Amino acid sequence: MDPVTALRRIAFLLERSQAATYRVKAFRTAAAAVDAMAPGEAAERVAAKSLERVTGIGPRTAEVIREALAGETPGYLDRLEQEAEAEPPVEGGQDLFARLTGDCHMHSDWSDGGSPIEEMGRTAAELGHAWAVLTDHSPRLTVAKGLSPERLREQLEVVERLNEEWAPFRLLTGIECDILPDGSLDQEDELLERLDVVVVSVHSKLRMDPAPMTRRLEAAVRHPRADVLGHCTGRLLDGRGRPESRFDAERVFAACAEAGTAVEINCRPERRDPPLRLLRAAVAAGTLFAIDTDAHAPGQLDWQRSGCARAEECGVPVDRVVTTWSAERLQEWAG
Repeated sequence: MDPVTALRRIAFLLERSQAATYRVKAFRTAAAAVDAMAPGEAAERVAAKSLERVTGIGPRTAEVIREALAGETPGYLDRLEQEAEAEPPVEGGQDLFARLTGDCHMHSDWSDGGSPIEEMGRTAAELGHAWAVLTDHSPRLTVAKGLSPERLREQLEVVERLNEEWAPFRLLTGIECDILPDGSLDQEDELLERLDVVVVSVHSKLRMDPAPMTRRLEAAVRHPRADVLGHCTGRLLDGRGRPESRFDAERVFAACAEAGTAVEINCRPERRDPPLRLLRAAVAAGTLFAIDTDAHAPGQLDWQRSGCARAEECGVPVDRVVTTWSAERLQEWAG
């Protein structure tokens, strides 16, 4: 087994199970260190017992490298694969999952993600996506290293270069744009016009009274460049949790339907947003939907199956799921 492949697979499985970031980073750092070596250097270092002298390689990752170069499946990788296989399967949504072509919401280390753009895009392609949208945060979310207009322009150039190498896979340009308290969007209009997909989400003042929160969301989803309403209630289910934001769902989803803004079915295990009752309300309102991972690491790009199961349970029509569309149709709709 190629040691870089083994190390990346371990990192993927750890991310998928939401393991501690430092554990994941150790394996991705080691993979990068081995990938940078000259041909045969890793094997020479194993023979010379000097592998752990390389910056970024520690005892656990060195063991994985030695086992892979010996032609074995590394024991740590084998244990993680067995744990993944033992997880209860997601019930339902198989047909919808098979029709997915992309993901409208993922983050890189340019904002609060844990991996470079290259790693996120490469993993999306490996999972079988035809396209994915890079949606790092907007400026005012400083806690998540939101992108200033200047940094976003720089990112657009990076994505353009990568797409020249990745065809036919397409990495589409995007943003997760903060919905400000008055319903306006946290980025220059000129830049929003340049992006392929704009996800709009609330990250501040989540406990506004229902009436102003309703007006806030209505204004945002009616913005000419809003394409997807992200994690609409803002709830968190893990740990101490966070309650749902309160708003008039009937009015907000009607605005989404009228404006052609998709409602996101967020697949993060700690979000699962919107709740089923609101997902059913969005179906009744006639909205479009985007089944998204909101991935902050490559392994989290494998979370869409649960969103498909929830969509099926609530009667989401397949033809209203934008993440089953081709990149060309998605760009035409969002354009």
